[in-house]
Amino acid sequence: MAQVITFGCRLNAFESEVLKEKLQGYDDLIVINTCAVTGEAERQCRQEIRKQRKENPNAKIIVTGCSAEVHAQVFAEMKEVDLVLGNKEKTEIEDYLDKTGVYVSGIEKSRSLDDFMITGFEGRQKAFVQIEQGCNHRCTYCIVPFARGKCRSLPIERVIKQVEVLVHDGIKKICLTGVDICSYEYGLARVTRALLKNVPQIEELSYGSLDPAAIDDDLVELIGTQEKISPHFHLSVQSGDDEVLKKMGRRHRRDDVIKLCQKIRAVRKEATFGADFICGFPFETEEAFENTCRLVQEAQIDKLHVFPYSRREGTPAANWEQIDMSIRRKRAQILRKMSHD
Repeated sequence: MAQVITFGCRLNAFESEVLKEKLQGYDDLIVINTCAVTGEAERQCRQEIRKQRKENPNAKIIVTGCSAEVHAQVFAEMKEVDLVLGNKEKTEIEDYLDKTGVYVSGIEKSRSLDDFMITGFEGRQKAFVQIEQGCNHRCTYCIVPFARGKCRSLPIERVIKQVEVLVHDGIKKICLTGVDICSYEYGLARVTRALLKNVPQIEELSYGSLDPAAIDDDLVELIGTQEKISPHFHLSVQSGDDEVLKKMGRRHRRDDVIKLCQKIRAVRKEATFGADFICGFPFETEEAFENTCRLVQEAQIDKLHVFPYSRREGTPAANWEQIDMSIRRKRAQILRKMSHD
């Protein structure tokens, strides 16, 4: 049977389930669903490709996902790879199985989402459910908008149908995911209300990464009244220093994060928070890094997802003076020790 290997985010995990269902009945086929968020993630993808070719010399290896979208030629030049598909082509993978070469038409042209519906989530008690795709913001460090295109949202009715199918399969915990779910066109609070009303079998509803600048009072109020909403929230914070946040192109500041956590705790006393952080971003002084460490304490953020800054070609930050990698890694190590995992 076909094998699908997933790197990266919850959205990739959802899409890999789509690929598994599309590829039922195919043998000697390996799909690597790649991630482009950091250089390390891409290195791991290439390492896995070489490993799979060594272990499966006769299989057809297909590389797709975000790294394939933005760095298609890198994979095309790997002798282990038979076929490279962009994120748009990934949704139509069955049409390319008899081909070799590179097919990346450009995700920025996409204006809709693949309407394929998964019937289960292999090996998991919780399912990740895509509600949107893409991002309209341009953070200066981030390659993801180039890999995922502009924000496109699934209608609420479509989300309800997908969750109903999963619940019928016995999955009662649902995590709503996407690239930027706070930009979901129909409203994150609105789709949450609709799901809890129309699919009462849901036992727990959670969210992927949330943008602190885009969590509105409607969602906060809902968090306080709906016990089925998980009390753990993961925020895309990235830094605790206002000047660094400005350079990053983020829309929030450190006080916004602190106030948001206080606001949610006021309506949900058991609320806990996780957050993404980037260490060693250009312009991050020692004082700026210390501000990040203080933010973790002041906002009482428990679980930290920490990356040393990874230079991404094609982004504005790639052209700025870079902080030495040893300093980035040292700061990341210090911040990770503050996590209560």
